Amino acid sequence: MDYGIRWARPDEWEQVMEMIWETFQKFDAPDCEPEGRQSFYDFIMDEHLKESFLAGNYKLLVAVDGDEIIGAGSLRNVNHISLLFVKEEYHLQGVGSALVQMLCDYLQIVVGEHYVSLMASPYAVDFYKKLGFSLVKARSMKTGIPVAFMEKVF
Repeated sequence: MDYGIRWARPDEWEQVMEMIWETFQKFDAPDCEPEGRQSFYDFIMDEHLKESFLAGNYKLLVAVDGDEIIGAGSLRNVNHISLLFVKEEYHLQGVGSALVQMLCDYLQIVVGEHYVSLMASPYAVDFYKKLGFSLVKARSMKTGIPVAFMEKVF
């Protein structure tokens, strides 16, 4: 697989959010309550989130295959992984693992953090366990979305 990972450019925001929304609908939305699907959509379409990204306060990595965005992962509240999504046709090819590793390396080396947290969908819990994350709190509902709270200590 020949893909690259880099920080997202300002002009890629809409394309990234479109990929995230499409992937969410396929893999996560079936487990969500209707309010959860709307809540997720509202979150990724929020202008304040986009403004935070444009101001450099919301770190967003993208995986690209040529000009196509094939994956993304972000950091919010300094050390919380958010919006980690990979297009279906790129699943099981190391894209998600590479995104997580680069986010963790950034937190550890550049920021000086000692741990990272995230809220995993039921679909992703085993994926994160394979990457060394531990379950902190089993499945609960957050605004209509089932999540498991997980963390990894560096």
